[in-house]
Order: sequence, then structure tokens, then C-alpha cells
Amino acid sequence: MTDLSYPEQGASTAGELPDGYNHLRHRARIGHGRAALEVAGAALLGWRMHRLAGVRIDTEAQRAAPGVAVHCGIGVGPLRAGAPNRVLATVDGPDRYGFTYGTRHGHLAAGEETFLVEMGPDGAVWFTVTAFSRPVAWYARLAGPLLPLAQRAFARHCGRVLAGIAADAA
Repeated sequence: MTDLSYPEQGASTAGELPDGYNHLRHRARIGHGRAALEVAGAALLGWRMHRLAGVRIDTEAQRAAPGVAVHCGIGVGPLRAGAPNRVLATVDGPDRYGFTYGTRHGHLAAGEETFLVEMGPDGAVWFTVTAFSRPVAWYARLAGPLLPLAQRAFARHCGRVLAGIAADAA
């Protein structure tokens, strides 16, 4: 896709993350059983997780699907940063749900992020975020190590949001 701002498309799903980027791998148990998996998967694919985590989502689609443009607004008021992305791939059951999106030109960083909810053989439901990114906007570069720390905190927050959604399904 030509509007993406980095060349390593799909690398967050391939296992080995590319050099020259900050890497993020976060995994958290969010529940147990089929009901928890399905409600968390629907919340992830339907943007509910992001919205409940405080991200303003503007998109042309009700659910993540390959090719869908999504504009995320991160922050508060005049400090809200726009983050244009495009969905590259989705996984839609039966034991895994999720999507990968990559940054488009105009994003404060370049890279991609994969969000995945899956059920293990023991029935445990896990949330995983795998990402690589590097700042491109001058103010993001100025933030230095704060950007990866914020991304890690956001991944943990998303896990807590999904755990709450999964608990409601029990």
C-alpha cells in the first residue's frame, strides 16, 4: 500500500522485528473460555477496545478489515496527536482475533502494530501486542525514550480494558 510510511510491511506478524526501530512485545492474560475470547475479539476488531482505552477512532468501517483507513486521536484537547493508520491484515476466529495496522504518512511515528486475542489449549485467553516504531515528527523525536514508554503503557492499558470486557462475558 503506497500511503504507508515504512517499508517493512507485515513484519510485526513475522516474528523477527526489523532493526532500526523501537520494539514492543506485550502479553497479558485477560480471561478464560470461549465467551471471554469472543467478546474480547469482537471488542478488538470493532474498535471498542481502542475507544474504551481513550483513543478517538475515525474510520470508514465498523470493523477492522484489510485496507481500512483508521485515524486515531491520542491525547487530550490541544495535545491530541493525530495518528493515521491503515489495516494490513486481520484474523477472525475461531481461536484468534486481531489485526495489524501500519502508519500512514502524517503519523508522528513510522511502523506497525499487531493486536491479537487468542485462546490457548487450556482455555486461557491472552492479549498480545507486537509492534515496531520510530519517531518521525520532530516533537516525537524530541520526546526520546518517552515514546516507547508511552506505547508500552498503552499496551498494558489495552490489556486491562480487554480483561474488563472479558470479565463481563463470564
